[in-house]
Amino acid sequence: MQLAPNAFTKALAKSEKQIGLWITLCNNFVAEVTAPTGYDWVLIDMEHSPNDYFSVLGQMQVYASTRTTAIVRVEWNDAVAVKRLLDLGAPGLLFPMIQNVEEAKRAVAATRYPPNGIRGVAGGSRATKFGRISNYVSHIENETTVLLQLETQAAVEQAEAIADVEGIHGIFFGPGDIAADMGKVGKPMDPEVWELIKPAAKKLMAKGMPVGTLVLDPVFATELLNEGFTFVACGTDSSLLAKASDQLFAQVKNGLA
Repeated sequence: MQLAPNAFTKALAKSEKQIGLWITLCNNFVAEVTAPTGYDWVLIDMEHSPNDYFSVLGQMQVYASTRTTAIVRVEWNDAVAVKRLLDLGAPGLLFPMIQNVEEAKRAVAATRYPPNGIRGVAGGSRATKFGRISNYVSHIENETTVLLQLETQAAVEQAEAIADVEGIHGIFFGPGDIAADMGKVGKPMDPEVWELIKPAAKKLMAKGMPVGTLVLDPVFATELLNEGFTFVACGTDSSLLAKASDQLFAQVKNGLA
């Protein structure tokens, strides 16, 4: 048995626009609601949600039967957590709060076997189809998507140097934390935030590095994709549910005699 290609990794390399959705509700049944939609990628979040390894596994199993690639945001730049998620078969990882080149190198190293990194070897993992994938060790580094998240002004200033680290497939700008770092907590759409992000993003685009982000405004998400961002998440499962719930309630209540 041979390792299947990672469609998301290949799409990023070709600069194909990838529309995504943030997944936070920690349940494989909820994942089944969004899976048939056809998003190019989803982000299963372990940093800001109560996801654990079993809930992540269940959600990955759901998306594995669809065209959607499930990327996991690991809780931190922790080689042990990375090892466990890759052994579970995570197609790719998003590393939060990368601040400099050294942290970027550490993230990449956690995804690679020696001598290229520090990932431990487990031959009978789910990722290897329990030992059935004969070329897993030799090919997995080329297939696993490695995304790094920049979330401070200092990190954005070092974006080009971070992007030069070998083994990175995309740079993700986190407008929420960047806004907070600028003294604008709770204002990720503030124009000054994007006046910082967009020039840095354009420099990365010019270097051929795919750039992504998360915004909850579908019009702005479309705008970013049309401006050259490669992978953009345009909503979260929880925000979609909350908004639809509020709108339904308000519509009925406002129509009462």
